Amino acid sequence: MFAIPRRYSHFVFGVLQSGLTCAIAAAIASLPLTGAAAFLRHWLQSWLLSWIVMLPVVLFAAPAIRRLTQFLTEDEA
Repeated sequence: MFAIPRRYSHFVFGVLQSGLTCAIAAAIASLPLTGAAAFLRHWLQSWLLSWIVMLPVVLFAAPAIRRLTQFLTEDEA
């Protein structure tokens, strides 16, 4: 079985989360294209470009967002 050490879970999460988010956003942006071939080509190009941009953003922003979330919330008693 393919297993990545848990200490890299932040990176695995970032790759999966940014890939899924960009895939959905690219599909929404490509909806106006009516032909299946045009849609697929545009969607793939849009997804790849957005993932290249978003992956480093997600990986570097996630720790700051987690800290901000911890600051803005509190444990329930």
